[in-house]
Amino acid sequence: MATRMATSMAIGRPLLAALGLAAVVLIGTAGTGPQPAFAQEQGRVPGDALGNQSDPDLWRAIRQGDRGTVSIPNRQAGVLIQSEGDNWRAVRNGPLSTYGAWGLLGIIGLSALFFALRGRIRIEGGRSGETLVRFNFVERFAHWLTASCFIVLALTGLNILYGRYLLLPLIGPEAFASLTLAGKYAHSFLAFGFMLGLVLMFVLWIAQNLPNRSDFIWLAKGGGIFMKGVHAPSKKFNAGQKIMFWLVILAGISVSLSGIMLLFPFRLHMFGPTFAVLNRLFGLDLPTALAPLQEMQLAQLWHAVVGLFLMIVIIAHIYIGTIGMEGAFDAMGSGRVDRNWAREHHDRWVQDLEDRGRLAAGDD
Repeated sequence: MATRMATSMAIGRPLLAALGLAAVVLIGTAGTGPQPAFAQEQGRVPGDALGNQSDPDLWRAIRQGDRGTVSIPNRQAGVLIQSEGDNWRAVRNGPLSTYGAWGLLGIIGLSALFFALRGRIRIEGGRSGETLVRFNFVERFAHWLTASCFIVLALTGLNILYGRYLLLPLIGPEAFASLTLAGKYAHSFLAFGFMLGLVLMFVLWIAQNLPNRSDFIWLAKGGGIFMKGVHAPSKKFNAGQKIMFWLVILAGISVSLSGIMLLFPFRLHMFGPTFAVLNRLFGLDLPTALAPLQEMQLAQLWHAVVGLFLMIVIIAHIYIGTIGMEGAFDAMGSGRVDRNWAREHHDRWVQDLEDRGRLAAGDD
């Protein structure tokens, strides 16, 4: 009997304590509204604050890029989802990649078609065996510094844009990863050589690439490259070369500035001020208050667009300077060109050398 009573009391004491605690909680919270557990089950939190009922507002704030509070130095981490990233990815993987590929294939196809129809532009008078100095060592150094750096930049840039679709299936992930990493470093460091070459070419050739009246005659005659027997007057640089010069200089400056933004992220803010100037000049309505991540996305897209444009232009330049025209490569190869070639393509330059008595010495 005593044993049963002891057992009942051992079981009953915890039960009574639990019932007492529950009574205290119920009495203490009487009249204060819904209980926490019940409120949360109904989609609310204590204090009648919005809980999961605010999902639309929450996602709207997230997608609009509202910045939260973070305790680390990188304040950009306070943006959970930056909606412009979707737009950047759609443009990069869509129109940019598609039109860029068509542009590159198109200029290669046009060059091949032109070669098939016109053939190589020959020296009509044949080689004379006498040569003139066209470009000195410093000029050739500036040209080849720019050209060699640009070729590496172009190839590594194309790998970033198209490599995962073309190279990755061919060489496998390990080799592709190593190649891409090496290309990343080459792209970053050789960019400075490219920019140095641009500066040298600008300083060396700016005076000779200003337009003059003979350029309009050259353009009207198509430079004499479309029909045999047509000769267009030209000084040291013809109108086509001047157009190429200014395209390379201006596009090169643009791609360099966007590249610097990518090399040193969040340091420069150029698109906001640029858009403000365009709005004022042309009455546009471009956004001027851009977030740092938006600036970087625009810099990457612009860098790719201008880079692809330069590739298309340079492919045409390479064609005409190699297989497209006999004797043209000598100008940047040895620096000396055949006298007959010079007279047929740059007659006023040759005449100027003769007038100054410098032709015999071969010094320009």
